[in-house]
Amino acid sequence: MNPSEAKQRIENLSNELHLHNYRYYVLAEPSISDFEFDQLLKELEYLENQFPEFKSPESPTQKVGGQTIDGFVTEKHKRAMLSLGNTYNEDELKEFDERVRSSTGLDEIEYVCELKIDGLAISVFFENGELVKAVTRGDGVQGDIVTENVKTIRNLPKKLKGDFPAYFEVRGEIFMHRKGFERLNEQRIQAGEPTYANPRNVASGSLKIKDSSEVAKRPLDIFLYQLYEDQTTFSTHSESLDAAFSWGLPVPGTSKTCKGIDQVIDFLHEWDNKRHDLSFDTDGVVIKVNSKRLQEELGFTAKTPRWAIAYKFQTETASTLLLGITYQVGRTGAITPVAELQPVQLLGTTVKRASLHNANEMARLDVRVGDTVFVEKGGEIIPKIVGIDFSLRPEGLPTETYITHCPECSTELVRNDGEAQHYCPNEEECPPQVVGKLEHFIGRKAMDIQSVGSELCETLYQNNLVRKPSDFYRLTMEHLLQLERMGEKSARNIVEGIENSKKQPFERVLFGMGIRYVGETVAKKLAQAFVNIENLVSASVEELIAVDEIGQRIAETVHAHFRVEKHLEEVQKLKEAGLTFEAVIAEKKGHSLEGKSFVISGVFEKHSRDELKDMVESHGGKMASGVTSKTNYLIAGSGIGPSKLEKAEKLGVPLISEDDLMEMIGDR
Repeated sequence: MNPSEAKQRIENLSNELHLHNYRYYVLAEPSISDFEFDQLLKELEYLENQFPEFKSPESPTQKVGGQTIDGFVTEKHKRAMLSLGNTYNEDELKEFDERVRSSTGLDEIEYVCELKIDGLAISVFFENGELVKAVTRGDGVQGDIVTENVKTIRNLPKKLKGDFPAYFEVRGEIFMHRKGFERLNEQRIQAGEPTYANPRNVASGSLKIKDSSEVAKRPLDIFLYQLYEDQTTFSTHSESLDAAFSWGLPVPGTSKTCKGIDQVIDFLHEWDNKRHDLSFDTDGVVIKVNSKRLQEELGFTAKTPRWAIAYKFQTETASTLLLGITYQVGRTGAITPVAELQPVQLLGTTVKRASLHNANEMARLDVRVGDTVFVEKGGEIIPKIVGIDFSLRPEGLPTETYITHCPECSTELVRNDGEAQHYCPNEEECPPQVVGKLEHFIGRKAMDIQSVGSELCETLYQNNLVRKPSDFYRLTMEHLLQLERMGEKSARNIVEGIENSKKQPFERVLFGMGIRYVGETVAKKLAQAFVNIENLVSASVEELIAVDEIGQRIAETVHAHFRVEKHLEEVQKLKEAGLTFEAVIAEKKGHSLEGKSFVISGVFEKHSRDELKDMVESHGGKMASGVTSKTNYLIAGSGIGPSKLEKAEKLGVPLISEDDLMEMIGDR
């Protein structure tokens, strides 16, 4: 792979992983399995190591995937809430043990094994034995204060007993037992409401509810697994958990201290069989170095502790009959084949459909209607076909031919060179594409029209009121009151929400327009580089490529988009509606960093990485994603990435702290 191809692939992988993180952490609606996500992340890590000049500080390999939630007070974590490195096989686990032993110089390491709960990470604070605060993981650097919601969890004491520290932090996982989840769904069925997909989604969504009395109605539970104090009282992790249990905190009784990796592997084998007897979902085991001293010695990468790793269990598989193949059309026109299955039980749920991804995957599997197929619930959430039982294939079963025309609008499909996906090019008239673009436009990261949801977008489309984004700004109370079950208050909220969206900045409008390959980050880069829509529309492919992190494919797509008359007409209508098409350029505060190139790595105590980036740029400096011979300074925080550190030392790039940066700009 040449540098140009690598840069494009890194960008595509980063955008895809950011989207999956958003769906998992924020929407609680994952669209791929944990395993598939991890494979994409590993590919990105490999490419970034091979081409470090294209590695961004905002890369999914450098950041925890979650985000803060609108409407809650946000607080910076005293200690970053990092994610865990993970593996699916024992050989990689042994390699982890070898790294730990090599780094510490010990022949054998004592580990603590804990079941990995499939829930929502939380940090809880106690002062003088009373629960005083609870904060979500958020983006790992800062999270949302959800104290009142967490106080509704019945098995979490609000006041402790025994000899506890005056002030401490304890982290854990909020989850839901399967029985509680089933009861909740039964109540929703009786109330005529749609059921929830799985316990993890409900637990995640519950913490985002503003009314704690509503949260109290959810059967939430919590297990705590990590204690932090300002003054270290305990020499081992297991001692700290035993103490927490004695104070009345809900620590799971399934953990075990293991001497050496062989005992760890025995624990994995034991629970791979026993996990199905548990009352809650677990998808693996977390292995931690027990000694607190060794944990400090091993330290952290930018994203993960070097003293812990998660082992993921293999997913359960079932066989069933493939009854048919249907095709779905996405917002971008991408066609996804879907297997229609004879219903089969898998991990406690009935599976009727599974993704076949694309034509390449169908050909690789050689899947045919009438086959007996093996279905796996990837990450114990998303069903997928992983193989065919050829011994049961009926004789003469015809080969499947991928469709040639869109199942929704009958337009002939296209398939671009180098892409696995087929597309329907009829983006202006194909119903799922039109509605999908409307849903994207109103989304939280775009125009954030909270009073309009997916269902209303569909209704407005069906009633011929909204066909493109600019149509939202022509809606009146009279239009809305014509709709079935639409009250005056709801209609007024919708009109006000649409009006308020006009305040969104240029980059959000640009992202909301739904141009292919233009994600949130790319939209921001384009808005900052071209300042207004006129400059962007008239930009050549070469001028677009000149923008930092904009590759050939993105440049060509953006350029082609603004060569279409209908798209230019839509921009004009949005401008006339009052939307913002000019970026606010941050005022320069000084020129002390003029001509200097900076790279940021690690976690910082006083400022977020975005704040440091803004400081550099507002004083004339330039931010880069990777350390090169042109880098002047590496701003280093705790848990600095080892590859950046190694590259900086090799090239003689000076390391500076956040305090050093403040001194350079005269802000101390």
